[in-house]
Order: sequence, then structure tokens, then C-alpha cells
Amino acid sequence: RPLNQGLISVGSAVNFREYVQSTYIPTELPLLATTTRDSYQGVIAKYLEPRFDQFCLRDLTPFALQRYFSGLAGERVAHPSILKIRDTLSSILRSAVRYGFLIQNPMVGLKLPVDKRPRRQKPVISPEQFSNLVEYISEPYASMLFVSVWTGLRISELIGLKWRCIHADSITVEERYCRGDWSTPKTNASAATIGVAPEVIARIHRLKLLTVEVRAGFAKRKHKLVKSDDPDALVFQSVQTGAPMNDQNVLKRHIQPVARRLGLNFVDWRCLRRSYATWLVQSGADPKSVQGQMRHSRIGTTMDIYAQTVPVSQRRAVEKLSEFANVKAVPLLFQ
Repeated sequence: RPLNQGLISVGSAVNFREYVQSTYIPTELPLLATTTRDSYQGVIAKYLEPRFDQFCLRDLTPFALQRYFSGLAGERVAHPSILKIRDTLSSILRSAVRYGFLIQNPMVGLKLPVDKRPRRQKPVISPEQFSNLVEYISEPYASMLFVSVWTGLRISELIGLKWRCIHADSITVEERYCRGDWSTPKTNASAATIGVAPEVIARIHRLKLLTVEVRAGFAKRKHKLVKSDDPDALVFQSVQTGAPMNDQNVLKRHIQPVARRLGLNFVDWRCLRRSYATWLVQSGADPKSVQGQMRHSRIGTTMDIYAQTVPVSQRRAVEKLSEFANVKAVPLLFQ
């Protein structure tokens, strides 16, 4: 009867594990970014297949899924992990709908357990802390950090930056590179040209003049930081081979050890991008200009997530309140 009424499809009888292994992983996962693929496969192996191994797709009803997610809080699964489970399962079931295995996505309307973690402001570095980091980190990683903070580029965009994208007073974002994958920028708004300070351009061109020593056994070898400055060559090249860099290696081997010695245990690539947005707001830049420099599609993303500061309008309101209270209090002192 449900088949005749179009409420379920024949494909809904497929086993969940079988669908994931034979359809979702070979068909859908290759379309995603490398980091997303790795995350989804980890969630599938750790959470989804052990729980839904014997389920048919049609058994994943809204009630069954809501009961599963409601129970995760009692199992003390961290809220960030719950979000990853939700995203992974949503991707799987959306594909099942698209390929005709399900009539509708049972994840629609799902409610997640309340996130009881305290709302903490995401950390940023100050200009003084930034100067110390740049001073103690070796090249070319110090220049990577310098350009990252002064442009707000995502690390994948920074690694994928080519010499043809460097102009007299601006930088063009054309593509990005992440752990073996070349792709277009994250959104249409991300593919843009942004204005940068002259010292940023000078710092980039300075790389052409630098060499570094790398230990090779008992000997030391000198390597040019820029092996080629052809238009299609990378700006930031692997020291030994000139290949694209690995973002995690740069962060964990060269930036975070120095940051920890300076007491900055929170430094990562997002922190650097967030610091750029925060500095722009603190310097008095209008929100629309900050959005343009950050290349966000929505201004809410810029101001709510990346610009970690109290808006100027709120500061003025507090100042006016103080002035009002002080004026009203003065006559009372002489009564």
C-alpha cells in the first residue's frame, strides 16, 4: 500500500550500510572537499554504521532519528560531534532522496539537544602579539602569517596564491588548494580582488630575495624560497621541492610552537582571519567594507562570527549613559 500510494520507494528497502558503501561513498563523497570527505568518513565509521548497520533506509523515520539524536546528549557526546553527525547523516539521506531511494528526507524538522556550553568569545590576537609571532617564526612561514593577518585570506586561498594574482596594491583570489585538491574559492563572493597595504605587497616580493638553510644529515643545504616567479607559479612554495604547502604541517611545526612559547595557545588559521576582521572594525571601518574585504556573502557572517568586538554604536550608547548619570548626580553632591 505505501508503495502504491507513493509514500515509499522500492529502493527504501536497501540496507543503510550497503547504501553508504555502494552508493554514497563512491558517488557522493568525491564531490566534496578533501577535509569534508575525511570528516564524514570518520563519522560514518564511528557513529552511524555501528548504530544503523541493520536498518533499511525506510526504517530511518523522523521518530527513529529524533530518538537517536535526543539520546546522544545522555551518552555525553560533545555538541560539536553531534553537529558533525547531523551534517553527515543529512548528506547521506539527501543523496538517497536525490537518487530515488527515499521519497523525502526524514532529517527535515529534526531538533538537536541544547548546547549547554558557555558562550565564549572566540579568541583573536592583538597587534603586539602579532608582531612577536612574526619576529620569532622563521621564513617563509612568518610571511605566510603576515599576509594571512593583513589580508584575511583563508589558508587554502593563501597556499593557492599565484604570482599573477599579486598586483601593485591588491590581491586577486582565483582558486584554492587544500591537501592535494585544487578547487574554486569557497563561494562566488570569495572569488574577488581585495585592496591590501603596500607593506603586504613588499613582504611578498621580498620572498624572492631570501634563502634558507635546511639540515640534510650532517650537512646544510641552501634553498631559495621562490624557485620560480612565473605568473602561474605559487607565491608560497615548499622550501625543498617548490610544491604546494600543507596547512597543518605549517601550523603545527612552525606557527603553533612559537605561539605556545608566547602564551598564545589558541592560535590557528581561523584565529588569524578573525583577527583581521576584528582589527578592521576596531579601526573604524564600516561593516559593509569589512564584509567586502572578508569576501562574505552575508554581512551577518562577518559581524557575528569573525568580528569579535563591541560595535561602536553600543560603545557610544554606554558613554551617553555614563554622561547622563554623571550630570544627574552632580546636583545631589551640593544638597
